[in-house]
Amino acid sequence: MTPPVNNRSGRAGFQSRHFLQHHPVQGAVQGELRRHLRKPIRVMKFGGTSVGDASAIGKVVEIIRAAARDSHVVVVVSAMSGVTNRLVAAATQSEAGDGEAVAAIFGELRRQHDAAADALIHSTAERSGFGGKVQKLLQEGDRLCQGTMLLGELTPRARDAISSLGERLSAPLVAAALAERGVASEAIEATELVVTDSCHGAADPLMDLTGDRCHHRLRPLLEQGIVPVITGFIGATPDGLLTTLGRGGSDYSATILGAALRADEIIIWTDVDGLQTADPRLVPGGCTIPEISYREAAELAYFGAKVLHPKTLRGVMQCGIPLWIRNTFAPERPGTKITPTGPPSVAGVKALTAISDVALITVGGPGLAGVQDVLGRTFRTTAAVRADVLLISQASSQNDLCLVISSALGKCVVEALRHEFAHDLAHEPAEHIALDPTVAMVTVVGQNMRSVPGIVGRTFGALGRENVDIIAIAQGSSECTISFVVPKKDVNAALAGIHKEFQLGSPLHLTTAAAIGARENCYHPCEPAEASRRPNQEQ
Repeated sequence: MTPPVNNRSGRAGFQSRHFLQHHPVQGAVQGELRRHLRKPIRVMKFGGTSVGDASAIGKVVEIIRAAARDSHVVVVVSAMSGVTNRLVAAATQSEAGDGEAVAAIFGELRRQHDAAADALIHSTAERSGFGGKVQKLLQEGDRLCQGTMLLGELTPRARDAISSLGERLSAPLVAAALAERGVASEAIEATELVVTDSCHGAADPLMDLTGDRCHHRLRPLLEQGIVPVITGFIGATPDGLLTTLGRGGSDYSATILGAALRADEIIIWTDVDGLQTADPRLVPGGCTIPEISYREAAELAYFGAKVLHPKTLRGVMQCGIPLWIRNTFAPERPGTKITPTGPPSVAGVKALTAISDVALITVGGPGLAGVQDVLGRTFRTTAAVRADVLLISQASSQNDLCLVISSALGKCVVEALRHEFAHDLAHEPAEHIALDPTVAMVTVVGQNMRSVPGIVGRTFGALGRENVDIIAIAQGSSECTISFVVPKKDVNAALAGIHKEFQLGSPLHLTTAAAIGARENCYHPCEPAEASRRPNQEQ
């Protein structure tokens, strides 16, 4: 075991930024990195509950120690559980001018991180150094909030800077805990590595620049056996302005870094056993999916499976890097393996997911008969208010359609559509654009479902037996999904009925998962970890 390096923990994340000159990176630079490193590279991301307190961080340290014996490990961390929510609340309260609420939030954050550090860091010098970093970062957050109060406006740039503080606090804490247990480590802010565009709040990576910086910054550490502990969720523009990848973006950070390093695999350590056939809180008998394709996993993430950020797989799809979802609190369980094509199995239904915080908007009626380009104008209007359309269904008349969007944007979209069609409907007494917030969207996900006869019939038969009405349906745009809208009150019955119809929780699934775990699981910690299950609260 490489001994810990004095004063390395957390150092890099708090020194002044030095951005390297851009050299376009193709596969050659990453290939050179791989040739110089004799052991495999594994990127391991730990979410909010995985680093939620001192006890959880202790389990994380043991997982990393075990993996570091036979591989080069790059760690990505989220903020401690609940921290990002409180930082966003502080930003919102500062815009409202509530300085007392902001001060209270920063006081809570100080106590939370101090308590974890007291339990994890026993070296007086290290503990003092970490305390200074916490103080510096929270003062930075307070200054940003004070500036927001003076302006009376929370800018996207300020929101990113405030909400990023959680990861910037978490990374040096985990690095110090590793050093305490004999693992050489260094905390690094992702602003040194992940180069993005300037879209604050939902930035996209610039992979050539990111690959170049990862090669130059991380290669020397890995060659020395040092574990980099990197802040998830954040990046920076080429000019050095901090950006964020969107809420839950630490998963995306891991795959961005994994792709940049041409890692052998990426492991998302979370608080559930992997991707499930259905949410076990809603459907009794749901089980872990042992292996699934990129495409299926991406559809599950997009349509509501909260274990993965919807953008996560973008980073690895071009590289073919395997991605695992595993449970920090039960690391002996195999989890879910996500690969380019999935297992060589028969096509069919693999999993179910549901989104309840959606609204159904209907556009149509006699007043729109003959109106040109209703569909195109509807899409342009929803795009203008930055609303993602999750499902759309159109009548053969082409003037009656319905679309499903996030509940949070429902009223905004309806108002925009009424404004768009105001001239066409000026003399119509009836309402032609309506909003229904009492619905949910259920999605059936599987491989090559178009080639399997009877899936739609069996799905609707199951819904009929459960007395669930189907309000709208979309099929055909993807060979991996069938989506439909049902009353929100019936979503549990819909999921349970379809899950039972396709026997998704059958012993066959569990047997396959156990077999894959015995064959491919190699990350047992040094000491047995508590085999517990927690509700998914990862960030």
